[in-house]
Amino acid sequence: MLKQCLLVILAAVLISIGSPFAPAQDSPSNDQQSQPPQENGMRHHGPPDPAQRTAELTKQLKLTSDQQTKVQDALQSERPRMESLHQDSSVSQQDRHAKMMEIRKNTDAQIRALLDSSQQKKWDEMQAKREQWMQHRPGPPDAGSNQQGPQPQQ
Repeated sequence: MLKQCLLVILAAVLISIGSPFAPAQDSPSNDQQSQPPQENGMRHHGPPDPAQRTAELTKQLKLTSDQQTKVQDALQSERPRMESLHQDSSVSQQDRHAKMMEIRKNTDAQIRALLDSSQQKKWDEMQAKREQWMQHRPGPPDAGSNQQGPQPQQ
């Protein structure tokens, strides 16, 4: 069970890592065009930029204008931290993933705190569906071999 949770979180982090590259296709800018392609030719389908994500959440959760502003602010503050961490080669991959998961968890908690009770119920359903989806999709090539190795038993 713990291994499955770790794989779900790892997959969520990988999606988050891909988010800075997703908008480059919709609205190319000079700095986005200079971004290197994803390694191994893999394309990560991360969440849209903060404005697009806010629009989606507004539609799904019927956010008020005040909530929209605060949700977008939370998503915008998450993005540079994720990008910075993604580019920091001094941090091990495992530590980077753990830190990214923590950033994502904090942002999700910030957003959930902005919602009323009915919106929180819908949010929780959306999060559960996302986790279920993440469990059923194939992970990165080496994710399973590193995390699912046999545990020494003595």
